[in-house]
Amino acid sequence: MKKEDKSAIISQLESTISEYAHFYLADIAGLNAAQTSELRRVCYKQDVKLVVVKNTLLKKALDNSEVDFSELYGSLKGETSLMLSNTGNVPAKLIQEFSKANKSKKPVLKAAYVEQSFYIGENQLEALIHVKSKNDLIADVIALLQSPAKNVVSALQSGGNTIHGVLKTLAER
Repeated sequence: MKKEDKSAIISQLESTISEYAHFYLADIAGLNAAQTSELRRVCYKQDVKLVVVKNTLLKKALDNSEVDFSELYGSLKGETSLMLSNTGNVPAKLIQEFSKANKSKKPVLKAAYVEQSFYIGENQLEALIHVKSKNDLIADVIALLQSPAKNVVSALQSGGNTIHGVLKTLAER
């Protein structure tokens, strides 16, 4: 491959990675053509971009990024596929479901960059499935903060209704 081609691929990888908030490194080696096509189809349906990359070119693209991705470099061995998504846990769920349905137990998680954190190794898949996005966590905190206020307001409203009922009964007597 010519140097110009490599630099074009590296710059394309850089721009692709910067477009997405989260990405996974997975091993899909051992899948036949039909299984790979099915994986691509499932990824497309769930808005996950699947790209098969050369480790050296991906490493150079990650080096040129503003974020320090050096923790992921140890995972760049063997065949690597890049799964990009704007929702943090969708690729993890996809990997789990697809590998259960597949006899070769592929794809296998190598590493991931989700919510500004690094997850290295196949054993992190379960944790990635349960990762909540920043917006989900903010919504949970707001719901927790609103709950006591709602209780106070409803208690005040019911108290007013009770007092009104007592006064009405006394007035009727």
